Amino acid sequence: MLTVDFSRFPLAPGDRVLDLGCGAGRHAFECYRRGAQVVALDQNGEEIREVAKWFAAMKEAGEAPAGASATAMEGDALALPFPDESFDVVIISEVMEHIPDDKGVLAEMVRVLRPGGRIAVTVPRYGPEKICWALSDAYHEVEGGHIRIYRADELLGKMREAGLEPYGTHHAHGLHSPYWWLKCAFGVDNDKALPVKAYHKLLVWDIMKKPLATRLAEQALNPLIGKSFVAYATKPHLPEAPSAEEAGEPAAAAAEPARPAAERASEAAKPAAKATAKTTAKTTAKRASGTAAKSPAKRASGAAK
Repeated sequence: MLTVDFSRFPLAPGDRVLDLGCGAGRHAFECYRRGAQVVALDQNGEEIREVAKWFAAMKEAGEAPAGASATAMEGDALALPFPDESFDVVIISEVMEHIPDDKGVLAEMVRVLRPGGRIAVTVPRYGPEKICWALSDAYHEVEGGHIRIYRADELLGKMREAGLEPYGTHHAHGLHSPYWWLKCAFGVDNDKALPVKAYHKLLVWDIMKKPLATRLAEQALNPLIGKSFVAYATKPHLPEAPSAEEAGEPAAAAAEPARPAAERASEAAKPAAKATAKTTAKTTAKRASGTAAKSPAKRASGAAK
């Protein structure tokens, strides 16, 4: 059951993909099938070991094309063990509502995503999630449970603050909201309640068989009660600094700020120093000339007296 719609979020063979908080690995498996180089990361070691087994089984069964690769590893979403700009694509599905520092997670995802890369974020939708919280405290008041409910504009705003440019949104899993409302009403851990069991069978049939009737029903329900909100964004390229010619400045002038300030001040003072020296020389010469011309006359005048 995929939450990300790959017709809206294109993936090319060879793309480096990080499935962050991969859980059971559903999106990681689909990316692997599409020929990507996938890293599935989660803090739950038990789930990661299971995902690694499935990757191995898929490879043995020939489900992944040549050139595709898949790695499952434990890791911390707030301290990703990858260099900057390591991935072309990052997916984080139904994870951010669990993490107190969601801005920190977004910052880490942006760090490891290359400029021009794409990111998909999915979270529980506000309306259906609000109903679940109202029906059951146990639904969210558990260790590692949901700690917030996102409004669409709030999530998009945080993505923009992190430096991303959202380009599309939609809702998914309209058939699943009623199932979770039933779970919350009859007890989150009570799978034996008849309405819960019956609806679960419907969902399994839908996932396995993909009948036209349920496909059409979900398409109609998604805008109204879709369980998940999905947002797609890109990481923009940084603008390049203009050259001296593009800025309309001579190359020497453009390079001027890079020279030491003392050196520039010294050179700026040279013309003034030359002018002062020249003026001083002229004044001295005039005084010397005047003195030389007046002395004989004064001497002669004194002698006549």
